[in-house]
Amino acid sequence: MATLVLDNSVLGAGAASRPDSRADGHTEQLVALDPGSDAAVMLRVAAGDEESFNYLAAKYHRAMIHFLFRMVRNQAIAEELAQEVFLRVYRSKESYRAEAKFTTWLYRIATNLAVNHARDTRHERAAKTLYLDAPDEETGTTPDVADDEPSVEQRLMRDERMSAIRTHVMALPERQRMAVLMHKYQGMDYRQIGEVLKLSESATKSLLFRAYQTLRDKLKDFV
Repeated sequence: MATLVLDNSVLGAGAASRPDSRADGHTEQLVALDPGSDAAVMLRVAAGDEESFNYLAAKYHRAMIHFLFRMVRNQAIAEELAQEVFLRVYRSKESYRAEAKFTTWLYRIATNLAVNHARDTRHERAAKTLYLDAPDEETGTTPDVADDEPSVEQRLMRDERMSAIRTHVMALPERQRMAVLMHKYQGMDYRQIGEVLKLSESATKSLLFRAYQTLRDKLKDFV
């Protein structure tokens, strides 16, 4: 896959100041929205406001990389796909409709890109390590790690457990894996996940129930 390089005006490399509420089009949709909401900002992008696009790209760029990294297992590819996500957002700006949360639309684009990448490169993938438990860049915390300094034995057990979690999460069926990643690591609720995966809320709950039940069965020796 060729590397996509977007200039600063498209990626919003500068400071992410909140854009003003001016809009040249899409007036009917803007009237009913909080002018500070992401959906309203995206409608201003659709109206040709470059500053609004820069704001959204800067706001969600890191989150997109984190999400895509967990999907594709490779930092460089995650960064490349994140650029492609925002390129598609920009190219689709005129067709955007504020019928759902902006993040739902954004994660749907990212999920589709990640799924397509996985399918296109399935024959190339080997046993690469996916650090679902990598420290958060902002807080420095990791999942399931105690505050106290663990002993050598505790560290070994923790590492073994986290390795098993990574392995079994990535072995889940495609939709279950995506739902778990969005639910556990992106903090998205059932409704948001359902909108991304085009499922009802009840179907999303059922999908996650099956996924977590599988993980509980696979990880029972680590509980």
